[in-house]
Amino acid sequence: MAEQLWKGRFSKAVDSRVNDFNSSIRFDQRMIAQDMRGSGVHAAMLARQGIISEQDCTDILSGLASIADDLSSGALTIDPAAEDVHTFVEQTLTARIGDAGKRLHTGRSRNDQVALDIRLTLRDYSKTLQAYIVELVRVLCKKAAENTAAVMPGYTHLQRAQPITFGHALMAYASMLLRDLDRFADATARMDSQCPLGSGALAGTTYPLDRDFTAEKLGFAAPCANSLDGVSDRDFCIELASAISICMMHLSRLSEEIILWCSWEFKFIELDDAFTTGSSIMPQKKNPDVTELIRGKTGRVYGDLNTLLVMMKGLPLAYNKDMQEDKEAIFDAVDTLELCLKTITPMLDTMKTLPANMRRAAAKGFINATDCADYLTKKGMPFRDAYKLTGCMVSDCIAADKTLEELTLTQFQTYSPLFEDDIYDAIDLVHCCEGRTSYGGPSAASVQRQIALATARLDAWEEENA
Repeated sequence: MAEQLWKGRFSKAVDSRVNDFNSSIRFDQRMIAQDMRGSGVHAAMLARQGIISEQDCTDILSGLASIADDLSSGALTIDPAAEDVHTFVEQTLTARIGDAGKRLHTGRSRNDQVALDIRLTLRDYSKTLQAYIVELVRVLCKKAAENTAAVMPGYTHLQRAQPITFGHALMAYASMLLRDLDRFADATARMDSQCPLGSGALAGTTYPLDRDFTAEKLGFAAPCANSLDGVSDRDFCIELASAISICMMHLSRLSEEIILWCSWEFKFIELDDAFTTGSSIMPQKKNPDVTELIRGKTGRVYGDLNTLLVMMKGLPLAYNKDMQEDKEAIFDAVDTLELCLKTITPMLDTMKTLPANMRRAAAKGFINATDCADYLTKKGMPFRDAYKLTGCMVSDCIAADKTLEELTLTQFQTYSPLFEDDIYDAIDLVHCCEGRTSYGGPSAASVQRQIALATARLDAWEEENA
């Protein structure tokens, strides 16, 4: 077992079961690059302030670089017996460069070191997740552009309601994901607003640290204004977990649509064989397991968010060991969303749309009834009267097993003399979509505008993060 950094106070060894219980190396080792980056900047600041010598700083930076190189090449592996990643780095460094390694922790606590490492790590993860969201939205935009004329029923209460296009439906999800992109950017900006390094265990330090220097070098806007808050703040974990949870909710809703759309009852789409599974007993089955798993994993991510909220809700200032639980929860949320985004994007990209089936479904359910009422309103009838009259027409058509389009002009005129030959254009499903020219609607031109706006947002993100 690697030696604990804090063993000097104790007269006997810690029970091995406590060591195992206390250890975080199995999950915090993924922060090793960020830990060494923070240590390098801390060492540079200590030397700049005359707290350690320039030679010590040079040795520390050289030693950290050699550790990074050996980890990359496989010449060094992380010791699973180490208490945590911070212990492993410091002890490995000291073994390589001697006493200079022991001076690295001057003016620093594991409390502010951990708070820094997880911020740096989550900043990197946030950028990665944002890149995957951008990729997914681009696929949605591409599929929407291919389906601006594919008329399908729009639903409320899962009942056929009004005509839309498949492209319009896809851009609704693109809009949700663009909000997710903004949420991740906002959460990351707050994460980057304050640097906890230099807060010490809770009360700062007597050393003349230059916290502005370390904050700037590590990409933060400023040091944390309060050292107690600096080591005990986990709002940024909770906020990122919240953004991840909302994004997973959007993916789950899209997954539910996909599950419905590829069922025989709808058959609006067909998923590529590479993204479906079969049955062990029913040879005809083609199951949308990817989307079902996304639905299920959404609950798991909600659990991660709840873990963080409950973990923090009763903690007094400042650091408490409960807070070690933050990493497994937020890392699981990050990993789960990344896996879902990496899988759903190519699934949608290879998805085949079946516009003829969409059109047949749109022909049923009287989804042009509102357009019929609007027709009468534009002819001078008050909308409520037009609404009631059209409802009576629909009821009569259902009884006669007809659609509105199948009524003759004479039959239309028995309901109102306002009906003329142009009623058939007004209730044509394609015309219904194209006639909805209000901003954000399902017309081809409107969907193209939505695609253009989304694409501009994605291009701007890529430029900002190049």
